[in-house]
Amino acid sequence: MRLLGVLSASAALLALLCPSIVTAAKKPTIHKKEFHNRPRTFFYFDDSPVILSLEQDSGALWRSENDGEDWKTVDKIPEKLALDIYQHPYDKKTAFLLTKKNTHYVSSDRGKSWQTFDTPLPPTLLRNPLSFHSTKDGYILYTGMSCTKDEIWGEWYCEEETFYTKDGFDSDAKPLVEGKKTHGCMFSKSTELFTKGNDYSILCILDGHEPNPEQFIVKSSEDFFKTSKEPDLDGSRPIPGVVGLAAVKKFIVAAVKSAGTDEMALFVTQDAENWDRAEFPSDHGGLKQDAYTILESRPYGIQVDVLTTTNKNAVGALFTSNSNGTYFTRNIDGTNRDRNGLVDFEQVHGIQGIVLVNIVDNAEEVKKSNGNDKVEKKIKSKISFDGGHTFKDLKVKKSDDILHVHSVTEIHNGGRVFSSPAPGILMAIGNTGKYLNAYNDGDLYVSDDAGISWKLARKDAHRYEFGDSGSILVAINDEKRTDIISYSLNHGDDWVDVELGVEVRALALTTVPDSTSDKFTLIAETKDQKPFIFSINFDGVLERKCKSDDFEKWYARLDEKGEPDCLMGHKQYYNRRKKDVNCYVGAEYKDPEVQEEVCECTDEDYECDFEFAMVDDKCKLVGKLTPPAGECKKKGDKFKGSSGYRRIPGDNCKGGDKDKLIERPCAEDALIPAPSTGKIKHVSKTFDAEGFTEYYYLERARSAEGKDETIVMRTDKNEIFITHDQGGEWVQPKELKDEEITAIYPNPYNSDWIFFLTPSKKYFYTRDRGKTIKQGSGPRPPTWRDDISLALRFHPTKSDYIIWTGDRDCEDGFTAKGCHAMTYYSTSRGESWLDLVPYVRNCAWIHSDDLKKTPEKLIFCERYEKDEKPSDDNPIKLIASDKYFITDEKVLFEKIMGFATMQEFIVVAAVKNDETLKLDASIDGSNFADAKFPHNFQVDKQQAYTVLDSVTHAVFLHVTVNPNRGSEYGAILKSNSNGTSYVLSIADVNRNEVGYVDFEKMQGLEGVAIVNVVANPKESSNGAKKKLKSMITHNDGANWDLLSPPAANANGKSYDCRGEKCSLHLHGYTRRKDPRDTFSSGSAIGLMIGVGNVGEYLVGRGEGNTFLTRDGGITWKEIRQGSYMWEYGDQGSIIVIVDENEPTDKVLFSLDEGERWNEYNFGQKIKVEDLTTIPSDTSRKFLLWGSPAGKSDKIITIQIDFTGLTDTMCHIPENDDDKESDFELWEPSHPYLDKDNRCLFGHRLQYYRKKLDRTCYVGPKLPAPKVLGVCQCEKHDYECDFNYERGNDGVCRLVAGLSPPNHEEACAADKNLVEWYEPTGYRRIPLTKCQGGKELDKSVAKPCRGHEDEFEKKHGASKGAVAFGVIAAILGAAFIGWLIWSKWNGKFGAIRLGEDASGEQSPLVRYPIIVISAIIAVAVAIPAIVQAIVGWVASKVVRPRRYTTRGSFARGNYAEVNTDEGELLGSDEEDEI
Repeated sequence: MRLLGVLSASAALLALLCPSIVTAAKKPTIHKKEFHNRPRTFFYFDDSPVILSLEQDSGALWRSENDGEDWKTVDKIPEKLALDIYQHPYDKKTAFLLTKKNTHYVSSDRGKSWQTFDTPLPPTLLRNPLSFHSTKDGYILYTGMSCTKDEIWGEWYCEEETFYTKDGFDSDAKPLVEGKKTHGCMFSKSTELFTKGNDYSILCILDGHEPNPEQFIVKSSEDFFKTSKEPDLDGSRPIPGVVGLAAVKKFIVAAVKSAGTDEMALFVTQDAENWDRAEFPSDHGGLKQDAYTILESRPYGIQVDVLTTTNKNAVGALFTSNSNGTYFTRNIDGTNRDRNGLVDFEQVHGIQGIVLVNIVDNAEEVKKSNGNDKVEKKIKSKISFDGGHTFKDLKVKKSDDILHVHSVTEIHNGGRVFSSPAPGILMAIGNTGKYLNAYNDGDLYVSDDAGISWKLARKDAHRYEFGDSGSILVAINDEKRTDIISYSLNHGDDWVDVELGVEVRALALTTVPDSTSDKFTLIAETKDQKPFIFSINFDGVLERKCKSDDFEKWYARLDEKGEPDCLMGHKQYYNRRKKDVNCYVGAEYKDPEVQEEVCECTDEDYECDFEFAMVDDKCKLVGKLTPPAGECKKKGDKFKGSSGYRRIPGDNCKGGDKDKLIERPCAEDALIPAPSTGKIKHVSKTFDAEGFTEYYYLERARSAEGKDETIVMRTDKNEIFITHDQGGEWVQPKELKDEEITAIYPNPYNSDWIFFLTPSKKYFYTRDRGKTIKQGSGPRPPTWRDDISLALRFHPTKSDYIIWTGDRDCEDGFTAKGCHAMTYYSTSRGESWLDLVPYVRNCAWIHSDDLKKTPEKLIFCERYEKDEKPSDDNPIKLIASDKYFITDEKVLFEKIMGFATMQEFIVVAAVKNDETLKLDASIDGSNFADAKFPHNFQVDKQQAYTVLDSVTHAVFLHVTVNPNRGSEYGAILKSNSNGTSYVLSIADVNRNEVGYVDFEKMQGLEGVAIVNVVANPKESSNGAKKKLKSMITHNDGANWDLLSPPAANANGKSYDCRGEKCSLHLHGYTRRKDPRDTFSSGSAIGLMIGVGNVGEYLVGRGEGNTFLTRDGGITWKEIRQGSYMWEYGDQGSIIVIVDENEPTDKVLFSLDEGERWNEYNFGQKIKVEDLTTIPSDTSRKFLLWGSPAGKSDKIITIQIDFTGLTDTMCHIPENDDDKESDFELWEPSHPYLDKDNRCLFGHRLQYYRKKLDRTCYVGPKLPAPKVLGVCQCEKHDYECDFNYERGNDGVCRLVAGLSPPNHEEACAADKNLVEWYEPTGYRRIPLTKCQGGKELDKSVAKPCRGHEDEFEKKHGASKGAVAFGVIAAILGAAFIGWLIWSKWNGKFGAIRLGEDASGEQSPLVRYPIIVISAIIAVAVAIPAIVQAIVGWVASKVVRPRRYTTRGSFARGNYAEVNTDEGELLGSDEEDEI
């Protein structure tokens, strides 16, 4: 019948079907052959008796030319190397045998002869390695894979690359996308029904700006990627996060997943050029990653089953699309699924509209059980005769019994479970009764009327198969070993047994794919596990070939009177052999032909339309209708909308108008604001409280459905409020009204998930952004210890994976003997918890999209050495495990202060034997290297260092030089690409006593950062007041300059200063009122706003004014006198500022990037505490947080809504030169480069920015920057190497008395490296992508040990000459800004190490108040060791919001920890809250 998959040793070999026979003069002929191993893959060539069988262990390939009667091995194929065999789906004679190596085999004569072909890489194991063109047989895509194994963790890391052939591998395959890895490629025309579009179109998933799934993009090409383009999936703009492509009949479906959600979007095309998003009913809950299955669909629509429970005890809902694949309606709820995504669903072959499903009758009970598999599913079988519109029970003939049958989730047959091309004949294993019983309690049932009625055919479960177009049914017992096979010649009414000659357990039963042959093949195994293949030949069993009068006109559906009935708009019939005639059809390899008679339309030809559901036998609106563009401009308007019905997709009835559009009233929420009003509006909400304790934006990821702007907030009275429209309306969830909620924990990697903790084990959670809230139970009450910052830790890529820290044996208080912090873990989103590690301070998941080379389950824990209370004699060690510490605990460091993950680095602050601190870094979680500082730069153990940033593939580290309170400052060092070798970037950088460092990276532009330096370091060290100057870098810290002042102030007057004493200075983190107010936004490219002054030094903030730049900090403009809070909206097209010092009743706004300012009065004076919008800065709504003037017992939010200004979305044409475009392409420049050289970091980028004179709104995220090309290397692509420093002339020279770095160490770090270069004084900036040109980092090439022969071969005759080559190409990930637009992930932070705590401390120092000292401030404490007297609860004292504004996580609070030796502050990648 169909292709047999792998024969598992424990189950059946992806089994097949099993038929039988009843009355005949002659019995079938049986041949058998014993084999050494089971078949791994076994298939018939279509329309032929030729079979190929690949043995499971030996890899031997066998071939039969006569339906399995005789077998021969294919000698040319080497054993043990064969991986699998593949039949060409559109060339019935061609097959491929792929090996584990690079040499493979192809046959074009059904396996009779084989030729070799070579590929550059072995085949991938991640997907089908071959992709075929439906009309061009020689066009094939081959995907290969290269893998490396981690020596410590034993994990494999693989990358794929795709190649193509146009002649079926007669010539060598060529790279498809030169030099780039792929994540799945396909021909657009990979199914016979996909006929539109270009014949040569290919789609590939490729890396985007970063090699992470959330940045994957799809590209299309019509010339094998000589040229390519990124299609606009949403109809207007490309979308990143494409994680899958699939061909479904006449459709191609792209699955998209964005950062911050596990919800996915489906985009559909019928021509590979024009795409639409698939829309599901608003109440369905969204498509979750790994939680939907695209089913075997019809040519006229797509069918999808969506998981509606946990995967542990899976239940789904079935949806069917309209004819263009974009709008889905619900067919039936409660479908039965398994945890692998298989669904009990099958369409009957050859008969349109008949579908069998199994449903879970107690689906609601299963849902409420929250994944408890002890709640047994009660399964019933249903059948539909109208494509899933309605479902009925399976009825047993001449009985009132209801039949339930085993389906796909318990597959015992290959291919289809119930049907075959044999018209109308179905077989199944099942039982009668209320519910489906176990498989071995089932019997064989047969239907010969396409499922309308069923009859018991044989007792016990059997494997079965159909032959001779349904004339022959064959079956063999599937519950035990047997030496009997049975067959029926009259649709299962009578059966004849035939002896096999040996007792076997059946593994598979099959025949030719179209079920037209009278020959069958049985694969079975004896008691001693000897495999046999039986050939069962029915030639001669039936006396004669059927004549025309032996056939009947069999209709697929009859009405209650037995008359032919319409099905899907037509009557469908076959000429089928009569059941009781003694003849064979003999139409070998000829599929039965269906005939149709079109019917008039009736109610049965319609189903409920999108957003409608059947209520009281009528389709009623249950969702929201979207009016056509331009309709519904005022109250009372009406529009032409759906009647509630649509013709069932594929139904071809004639006449009928039930789906005719009708007039509908415009709903309030459908009214479109008129663009001409130009009005801004506001709405306020007052709360009975004295302060906002914490609030969090839950921004919608792009792949998630819905447009809500959700915020969750807790007041100082522990009351929870939620808004879904960014402050327009607040509600208090009824589930939480009487609960004491002591902390809110959003999942920083999934914005749909929030946890609400109480003092007890009881907690509450939502997985749908607060729409529904459920109760859960933790293993113990969450910890509130002073030395533990977070009670919950979330996995960066697996939302279900959680670590819980609770207090154990603490019933008598924290001072009780044995009381300690205990960690637990869950891989089922908290449904069950297991012990992890006791006596801990911190445990965290390590694996992330940035740290790909770490195992998915890797956990680091800071554990006390002894199982007793913290003390000087009980240090903290760092341990790791990727098996939950059950079997493989690894001690990485014996004594540490803490660790953090930052982008691609894991940084550990370890304590040396002399009690001084050292920094170690790793990119794989197993190999750590000491951080090497410049030799003239020693760090005393009483000082501190702060990890600032690593988004540019290098660590920026602030090292405190002067720790005296009130006079703190230090130097910023910058690492190489693996975080181990540091050079001085800039000295005397300011920090304050609680750990903030005046260092901030600009979001959205590469390499731009601003610092404040202490201009009088010597005087300051002696107690003088610090004098600060602001400096900026445009090349990632290689050079720093003063900020250029504006020509005049906001009033047009010149500044009273000149020359070097006249520059712009801005208040950084140390002097901001709210340190979360970052200068820039990842979506407002080139814009920065800050408060400061023009002069020689920075003055007090109260004396400052507000400044703005549009060109990344090259030029500045004073926009307002006085200090203001600021916020960006609609990707920078709206800027709002508000007075930060005095109560006010107005905001100022600009619609042209600060060129002109307008005032909006919101009617009441409030003291503004914060100004916020959604983290990506794409909204046109803003929220003021504060308190009404003169009312200390009230707090207030005021939403300022700019959406009324216009309803016109900005247009991006395909041609960037189109004058009608609402956007300009802006290219950043470097102040040291001339206008003709705009290469920054080795490439040229252009960003889309809205033209200042346009009144449209920007809307969703803009396309990624355009890469104009890679540039040749220039001097600015290099920085000074380790132990070198730049002189006044700009040349890097070796520091006197120091030695050059040993570059040969690179060979030890990279075993595949062939050569290294002697130091030149320069090294590439890790961020640069330049190629060729001035290679200042290369001089004399030397061979790496063990690679001398390769080195000699490479350099050949030029031995001894100077060789120029790259030691290690550092191809950093581009477009930092585009990564940061989703900055709420909180991937920025700080580790501060050590520091004398002498002198009287501020109370703030004693409490963790969440640390920010990176580009966007979000550091969360890495708790220190012994005697830490800080705590999470106490952190609420000082503005304890963690990620609330546009940076979301990006603007968190500080956390500080004191120890005897110093302090360690940090933010790891999981510490966003």
